[in-house]
Amino acid sequence: MEVSNLSGATPGLAFPPGPESCSDSPSSGRSMGSTPGGLILPGREPPFSAFTVLVVTLLVLLIAATFLWNLLVLVTILRVRAFHRVPHNLVASTAVSDVLVAALVMPLSLVSELSAGRRWQLGRSLCHVWISFDVLCCTASIWNVAAIALDRYWTITRHLQYTLRTRSRASALMIAVTWALSALIALAPLLFGWGEAYDARLQRCQVSQEPSYAVFSTCGAFYLPLAVVLFVYWKIYKAAKFRFGRRRRAVVPLPVTTQAKEAPQESEMVFTARRRATVTFQTSGDSWREQKEKRAAMMVGILIGVFVLCWIPFFLTELISPLCACSLPPIWKSIFLWLGYSNSFFNPLIYTAFNKNYNNAFKSLFTKQR
Repeated sequence: MEVSNLSGATPGLAFPPGPESCSDSPSSGRSMGSTPGGLILPGREPPFSAFTVLVVTLLVLLIAATFLWNLLVLVTILRVRAFHRVPHNLVASTAVSDVLVAALVMPLSLVSELSAGRRWQLGRSLCHVWISFDVLCCTASIWNVAAIALDRYWTITRHLQYTLRTRSRASALMIAVTWALSALIALAPLLFGWGEAYDARLQRCQVSQEPSYAVFSTCGAFYLPLAVVLFVYWKIYKAAKFRFGRRRRAVVPLPVTTQAKEAPQESEMVFTARRRATVTFQTSGDSWREQKEKRAAMMVGILIGVFVLCWIPFFLTELISPLCACSLPPIWKSIFLWLGYSNSFFNPLIYTAFNKNYNNAFKSLFTKQR
């Protein structure tokens, strides 16, 4: 997500660094190219190397795979009636945000990467549209991950109070808050004059570099949901460990001698122990529930882990750079940016890999198409 400098801060993902850097130097906007030996040639663009072509090909494949995989999840949820409920509406909201990232944000970012000096040549209006969708969709994708974690936490810790109706209302509220907060962060510069995205002199399109907006946007788009998901998963781990440990202690068989001595006082326990069929049935039911909850907790854990690994390098640099007036080499900023975008590709892979219903629905969908 472009919370600070997208075009200016991430020049040349696969190209040798040209005269442009993160600073707003006047030379960064000149229409010049450079040779490998450092010679500046007017009106010439640097040649495409084999490595550049390889990187661009991989990025195009990433964009296509992200779009198609999230679109497949959306189509499946819409066509399968069993998925028209919680938590699949949260998954659908995540897929919508990730589809928009792949369709509207990543392609224009790649175009900017390919332009000489990362100059924005598509005009001021399209720059504002692109930046707004970038912040909106990436922020919504991040907060949807937090919503999925919250839903799983309440399902495990409050499974009696968290009924289907309560769960539906809570998920609808979380989806509404996610998109409203994302829209506020994305449109704040346009609504309140919080900096300018387009620099006509340098032909640069980037999110507002105001330090106050950098703090507001990075905290609202990443650090706050990061705190939520880390706290929630810690609570999920503690609750699951407590429940599973209590169930194991509950099914430990009593010694034969103890059963005989305590039979008058523990008649119900002796009866349950003698009825092996009853004990076996209850234990297998607990084991099935344990396996389901463990699988769901593992899915949330992997989802959170990938989310943190993908986005934390980018948001660390985007928070620190405007505050200290320092910057990383452009190539690293481009790597961190596209690593964050790749989270939209991993999200559907994770929550479908841990749900057999999706795999069966995919097979059914393709079988019917044939």
